[in-house]
Amino acid sequence: MQQWQPSASIEALRGRARVVDRIRQFFAAKGVLEVDTPVLSVAAVSDPQLFPFSTAFVPDGGGPSSWRYLHTSPEYPMKRLLAAGSGAIWQLCKVFRNGESGGRHNPEFSMLEWYRPGFDHHRLMDEVDELVCDILGCAPARRVGYAALFAKILELDIYCCSDEQLAREGLERCGFVGELDRDGWLELLFSHCIEPTLIEPTLVYAFPASQAALAKIVEDDDVLPSAARFELFVKGMELANGYLELTDPEEQRRRFGADKQRRQDLGRAVLPMDDLLVQALHAGMPSSAGVALGVDRLVMLALGAERIDQVIAFGFDRA
Repeated sequence: MQQWQPSASIEALRGRARVVDRIRQFFAAKGVLEVDTPVLSVAAVSDPQLFPFSTAFVPDGGGPSSWRYLHTSPEYPMKRLLAAGSGAIWQLCKVFRNGESGGRHNPEFSMLEWYRPGFDHHRLMDEVDELVCDILGCAPARRVGYAALFAKILELDIYCCSDEQLAREGLERCGFVGELDRDGWLELLFSHCIEPTLIEPTLVYAFPASQAALAKIVEDDDVLPSAARFELFVKGMELANGYLELTDPEEQRRRFGADKQRRQDLGRAVLPMDDLLVQALHAGMPSSAGVALGVDRLVMLALGAERIDQVIAFGFDRA
């Protein structure tokens, strides 16, 4: 039987409100515009590892219904605003990811996302660090390359080791038996063996080019071209994921197609591509860096909470 009471204490909700207020003050002081974009979209996220909620829109009075998707991130419409000339923008909104539930996950959660035209990913790392230090009162994050972490913690050279060696490491260190591609093994080893060791604030950058997602590829962050992407970890928990954003419309279309093929290969539902984003990139999006930060996790860290349902009014089992 569901409980009617909130999963978070009233004091925790007051603490959450203070964090949200600090966020709003932070961006107001910098003159960054707060925006509000749709939660429902005709297109869904392309990432093969994310599963959006879908719903049918049924016109009042009759007519054909159409599918809409609850967004997993406000990224695509925010980039359309950048292409329209918005300048620097930020948003704090609810996002939705099907199947994600647990101590650090809720299917409905709060995301802070912002975009800075003219910034590269290193400059945005500075700003992410500034915000997190302001809210948590912690020391600035150390910065370390993705490959350097594998070399230090697992004694693996990810640029030279074979797929077979990665599979052996995955079996020995994680107990995983199955078929994964190279990035799958890297992601498994990172999440199981490296991420839990990142206790002090740590900004990880120079991800493999094959893990670029929607980031540009750059030459200077490591010995080989790498994704202009970073992630922030605190107390073994991923807090933020940022990019120097891809602005090439044809490369964006190609990556959408690759994601579609990957979903098919994994036996997952193929989702509609966001043609509106591609159109916006054709119109011209300024060079920008953007980042998404999990607000519930930030509040967990600020309040010393152990579970996400301790910092949201009603967890998934009480919604």
